[in-house]
Amino acid sequence: MDITTVTSFRSARSRADLALAPGEVVIAGGTWLMSEPQPRTTGFVDLTTLDWPDLEVTDEGLRIGATCTIARLIDWAEREAPPAWTSLALVRPASDALLASFKIWNTATVGGNVCQAFAAGAMIALLSTLDATALVWTPDGGERRIAVADLVVDDAATSLAPGEVVRALDVPAHALRARVGLQKIALAELGRSGAVVTARVDPDGAAVFVITAAVRRPRVLRFARVPGAGELRDAVASATDFYTDPLGSADWRRGVSVVLAERLRQGFALDRREGAA
Repeated sequence: MDITTVTSFRSARSRADLALAPGEVVIAGGTWLMSEPQPRTTGFVDLTTLDWPDLEVTDEGLRIGATCTIARLIDWAEREAPPAWTSLALVRPASDALLASFKIWNTATVGGNVCQAFAAGAMIALLSTLDATALVWTPDGGERRIAVADLVVDDAATSLAPGEVVRALDVPAHALRARVGLQKIALAELGRSGAVVTARVDPDGAAVFVITAAVRRPRVLRFARVPGAGELRDAVASATDFYTDPLGSADWRRGVSVVLAERLRQGFALDRREGAA
């Protein structure tokens, strides 16, 4: 789409270039910014020219640059990631839950998907499940860290203050060695996900179940072990922010989220029994 209100474009080369003038916004992949009118936007500031590394293996785990494309993350997870990081098996199914073509994958960025904060944000589901934190650059030259699950505060809304920019997403090492799973459902065969439930079981047995798409912001449910069916059902059903829109009613979303979570629970229980056999 032609964004007719935009009259300036500049490339960021240093952090100082991220000081935005009135009407300017930062852009990376731009798949959403260029998809519909932006009446209050008069200028773009390109983040990709800062040349942030896409992916960095550190002593603490994995750092994903905010400008890393979804396609690059998929390719790295499947071809280059350490074999012990089993939870990266979640990258492709999470990406598949995003209603987008491979062309979008090659342009859309991980940070952009998180900062757009849509209820069905695929990278939000992935990173919330892996306990990722966002490294946020503040306009005063400082930085702060916040869990991705807390960065998103509502559908299409984050806790970012004016002038703040997400620099990277950090996944801790303990979450990278977990068993993971994803279940999703949509009312239409090729429609946007109406409910997505992801889960992780750490080597010490602790379990995390995350609800997205069905709720307005990620709901992270933590357990000391894989919960029983009733415990999990009650935890999922009592989550807040299930909502109604043309893609599903709140009651339907609540009900199917319970079913999807139970499918994951049963899969983890089966894995445990097979491992003990």
